[in-house]
Amino acid sequence: MTLRRALLSLAVLCAGTGLSAQTIDPLAPTGAWSANQVGSAQLPPMGWNSWNAFFTEIDEEKLLGSAQRILDTGLAKKGYRFINIDDGWWLKRRTGDGKLIIRADKFPSAWMKRGDPSFRPLTDKLHAMGFKAGIYSDLGRNSCSQAYSDGPAQLPEGTMAEREVGLYGHSDQDIRLFFADWGFDAIKVDGCGIRAFTADAERVRSGQYRALAALIDQHSVTRSNVPAVKALFADINRSLARYNPDGDYMLSLCIWGSANVRSWGKDVGSISRTSDDISPDWGRMLTNYDSAVRRAFYAHPGSWNDPDMLFIGKGDFDVNHLTEARSHFALWAMMNAPLLIGADLRTTPQPLLDVFGNAALIAVNQDPAGNQATLAFDSDGLQILVKTLANGDKAVALFNRGLAPVDAVLTADHLKFRADRAVTLSNLWTGAKSDFTKETKFRIAPRETVVFRASGTRMLADGLYLSEQPGAVNPAADGVVQPEPDPTIYRSIPGWRGTRGIGERPMYAGWGGAMADATPYNQALTVAGRTYGAGIGILANSRLEVRNAGFVRFSAQVGVDDSALDGEQTVRFYLYGDGKPLASSAPLRRGATAQPLEADVKGIAVLELVARADGARGNAVPVTWGDAALRR
Repeated sequence: MTLRRALLSLAVLCAGTGLSAQTIDPLAPTGAWSANQVGSAQLPPMGWNSWNAFFTEIDEEKLLGSAQRILDTGLAKKGYRFINIDDGWWLKRRTGDGKLIIRADKFPSAWMKRGDPSFRPLTDKLHAMGFKAGIYSDLGRNSCSQAYSDGPAQLPEGTMAEREVGLYGHSDQDIRLFFADWGFDAIKVDGCGIRAFTADAERVRSGQYRALAALIDQHSVTRSNVPAVKALFADINRSLARYNPDGDYMLSLCIWGSANVRSWGKDVGSISRTSDDISPDWGRMLTNYDSAVRRAFYAHPGSWNDPDMLFIGKGDFDVNHLTEARSHFALWAMMNAPLLIGADLRTTPQPLLDVFGNAALIAVNQDPAGNQATLAFDSDGLQILVKTLANGDKAVALFNRGLAPVDAVLTADHLKFRADRAVTLSNLWTGAKSDFTKETKFRIAPRETVVFRASGTRMLADGLYLSEQPGAVNPAADGVVQPEPDPTIYRSIPGWRGTRGIGERPMYAGWGGAMADATPYNQALTVAGRTYGAGIGILANSRLEVRNAGFVRFSAQVGVDDSALDGEQTVRFYLYGDGKPLASSAPLRRGATAQPLEADVKGIAVLELVARADGARGNAVPVTWGDAALRR
């Protein structure tokens, strides 16, 4: 699809509602839930992807061998159901009719007695084995391997035009081929083709590829054409609806947190990458983990944060580094990240298969409440993640990021349990049981993550704080108008770049977005000197959508947070139920005492929490929904 057509698609989307992009008020209540619900990702996807193990050197034997191993080891019964082919499968695009041609020498089942090679026999076989099948493409004309591969690789062949195998200009044609003709159930859509083939790129200047103006600058939101990128994905979604009308598909957005995708990816696809590629290095795992861990409100059933595939099986996560491998898996499980194995399972040793097969942690990842863990304690050395489960239990992980042991204290307050009642812990690695009242101590080894399932008496006896149920809270508008570099993400040295250039500088990673139990800039929630242990921190000029699962009352203490830079700006808070006004506050400034905002919400499906600051400039006004809760 051309850039002109992409922008036209955006205009058509707006025209369909009778509104223009300039006239839409993002704070106006809609009475609806706007996060993505189509597709087959009501739970985080689980399965296997070819890239980490084989890069472009994928073939049918490797793929089916790994699929068979998932069956033979019992991993399939534990939920691993996607078998995804990544880059390296295509031979060329035929210039006569634009059809993609499979590298059939690597996928022999694709040979047909009549006609072009087809993946239908392979997807039929995977379906017969009980799996779903996934394929890879790119938003641009060319793929990531064409931009960055060095040395031998299974790259598309032929003329310059024949080597243009990406979706650009062929989106509807390719989606029909993948889903209607070949029978795939999932697609991963990369973005190298709209960032790496500019006129000054070396491979373009050398005549290998045709130039395409960059729509994405990975280091700058302001240099990215966000509307055009969103329009390209809108085109894909229209084709998916056309050629997979039962909605049983998975769309993976892989543009690495660029183009501000962290604010809108949740509304567009099943999973959305929050960072650049992972590698089998502890530091790189920290980078990818950090890009997603503070974004619990941006993940919901149907749309999940994706810090990239599991790299267990190589480097710092091989069988000689079981502590690191277990941490990697436990953190991904707590964050509701997709559990996509990247190992060559034909040769993976049993101790690592045991990590992949930890049923207790898989249950945490696949818990139907869909709540990503939030940070109950945050430091450079140790973090405590807590996740509310569907039955009221909590999953809690104590994560030592560093190289020295840490003496950690877990409190009932961390879990939002009563401190005067017993809390029971079940270790999800060992199965050991223990109890404590008020607090308990642990010694956490370097790079270790200790994970428990905890049960106790809830601090809020008649309901849930909104920060305990992030899967039911969607920041439809989070107030971020001036993207700022995120200083909280660990800046590793990418293995593919080494120490060339100036290093990994902070880049925008959702800094300033909605946070659980903290301000948008990771400070304690404080209004007029009163600190709230529970609540939502968000910028003014924001709207939160909240799904109501049978609660009858909403309550909060609202105000401008003490961390606001602008002490004169007034903010008014509004509560809507199914689009109708329920309650509002007087205008409030920094330093004003928090005001109660309460309403009867019985029978209401979607609440909307709006903080409006008319005339506000920039991101200078964080607001606090203190003790925001739904009650029975």
